[in-house]
Amino acid sequence: MKTIGFIGVYDKTDFMLYVAKILTTLGKRVLIIDSTITEKTRYIVPAINPAKSYVTEFERFDVAVGFKSYNDIKGEFGVLNEKELNYDFVLLDIDSKLEFEQFKTSQNDKNYFVTSFDMYSLKKGLEIFSKLEEPINVTKILFTKEINKTDDEYLNFISLDYKITWVAERIYLPLENGDQKVIIENQRVSKPRIKRLSTQYKDSLRYVVEDILENVSSTEIKKAFRVIEREA
Repeated sequence: MKTIGFIGVYDKTDFMLYVAKILTTLGKRVLIIDSTITEKTRYIVPAINPAKSYVTEFERFDVAVGFKSYNDIKGEFGVLNEKELNYDFVLLDIDSKLEFEQFKTSQNDKNYFVTSFDMYSLKKGLEIFSKLEEPINVTKILFTKEINKTDDEYLNFISLDYKITWVAERIYLPLENGDQKVIIENQRVSKPRIKRLSTQYKDSLRYVVEDILENVSSTEIKKAFRVIEREA
């Protein structure tokens, strides 16, 4: 089981649902854990028996909401604490220092910092890393209207006091009204459809999936995209 952290206060829910859909289409068993304060997935992912904490199936992957640690989720499945959960990938949505520690996020196989360039997202998001004792490698996922070297340099500057080693590759997501309209429509019908998303948004999804899988060819990932687009 590989654990992948999506860290930051910027809204990452829909992006993670698309990533999970692609991984599932490639035959991977996937769990999304929403450990955020707002628990947005509670409102956009339908659940048959919602409770304070629950796991529900959605689009052939699972979504866990309301849990504070892996052991809590293992208890839901009756799995012993020393055993791993029965998934290929766990995608962890983190937006606070407490959950960062409780889910041992620094030990993840990969970590992404998801942000836009507004000051709240930048500074509040970086605070999540404030209790790190050892540096960790983190890849930036940047939501922006345009690729701007100055913005990226500013993020590097304000993160100097944190034990973060930024991975050289950066992933840019467009802040386009067209994408936002498609995402809202997808929420209404409870379907993570990618067909009408912008080319740049889909390219960024593809890059993240390639980065997570490592040994899966880009050809296979493109085939998965075509399968999902036909489902729409």
